[in-house]
Amino acid sequence: MNYYLETYGCQMNKAESAALEAMLRERSWMQAPRDLADLVLINTCTVRATAENRAWGRIAQFASEKRKRKFALMVVGCMAEQYRDAMKKRVPEIDYVLGTFQKQSFGLILDQLEAGTKFDLRDESPAYIFSKTHHEPGAFRAFVPIMHGCNNFCSYCIVPYVRGREISRSPADILAELDSLEDAGVREVTLLGQNVNSYAWEGPEGRMDFPALLKRIAAHLRERKTERGIGWVRFLTSHPKDLSDGLIRVIAEEPIYCRHIHLCIQSGSNRVLALMNRKYTKEYFLGLVDTMKAAIPGLSLSTDILVGFPGETEEDLEETLDVMRKVRFSYSFMYHFNPREGTPALGLPGRIPEKVKKARLARVIALQKEITEELMSSRLGLVDEILIEDRSRRSSKEMLGRTARDEMVVLAADSSRIGQFARVNLAEKSGNTFRAEEVHE
Repeated sequence: MNYYLETYGCQMNKAESAALEAMLRERSWMQAPRDLADLVLINTCTVRATAENRAWGRIAQFASEKRKRKFALMVVGCMAEQYRDAMKKRVPEIDYVLGTFQKQSFGLILDQLEAGTKFDLRDESPAYIFSKTHHEPGAFRAFVPIMHGCNNFCSYCIVPYVRGREISRSPADILAELDSLEDAGVREVTLLGQNVNSYAWEGPEGRMDFPALLKRIAAHLRERKTERGIGWVRFLTSHPKDLSDGLIRVIAEEPIYCRHIHLCIQSGSNRVLALMNRKYTKEYFLGLVDTMKAAIPGLSLSTDILVGFPGETEEDLEETLDVMRKVRFSYSFMYHFNPREGTPALGLPGRIPEKVKKARLARVIALQKEITEELMSSRLGLVDEILIEDRSRRSSKEMLGRTARDEMVVLAADSSRIGQFARVNLAEKSGNTFRAEEVHE
């Protein structure tokens, strides 16, 4: 039988889609164009209104197609959790709505589809099940979820409501997946969690926090000594309030961890941070950055910045711009506030007009562009290592790569180099990408 899958949202959704595809492949299902699929899956996101609206649009398109040919339509992911009861009422053509805690029913649904019968999906007790593998065949980069859920309840964020409370994955299972990824030729791994810094595993050997997990992973990969194994490990996402001195030490001591951290500030105003329920101050964040940069030479940082939060003033925005100038993020994900149903921020007073939000966002984007330009210019002429990732869209004779600092690089190379590390000289820059020349030592 054939399937077609579309994924919206974050890296965790992409990893979970890869896990669903692995289960489909185990049962000899084949990936196919949408018009030949027996099963159409849409893995949804509800964190941003734009992603949610796109998913609703695609669901409507497939619902229309079901009137022309027979296939099963399944919606999974965060929208399926948030709108589980209302989704099939809104779109009766949907056959299955699989919430965040119901994915263990996926195999049962496939049984019924293969037999040509209909499965009555019942509510299950909340229990998130980590898949054994999240690898896409042939890929040399992979996401490895290490925890799921969030306990932070930022006032603007729907994630704790659709992902549930924090659950950490067994270290043994994480190491087993890393072994299988190395055996499959994976060179770079990103450890995933809504807040990886709060990883906490209780086992027979005692409690293991995130720094201890990172030390164990580094030691394990060294012991394997695979000739063409995992060379770089990254992690996403870090909440500032949980980034410990122990974590800083591990990154400084273990060269396998990339010297780049995505550390979300959201706002530079203490008043707005309190309204967001972020549980740290501007001063704490800046002190943390100073500590990290002093301990980890060459560290680069990126961030998320949310402008136009209810009640935000011009003075609050200036505080955010001040943080950007002091920290000098290499890049930022910048967006303006959109109210999400089911979050406390929906009812906050002081809603900012759309025109003002967009004007403030434009100022943040302009400053980040200036900082990125200056940081890239300071890197010209330096030699660094990259992992070659893909072909350039502009030329078949050029490849795209990325540094450990998460900088995009293009260089002349053959496609046989994809998945290999290379030493390069950062010779020029074009927009947000370096043009480089390979250094043969």
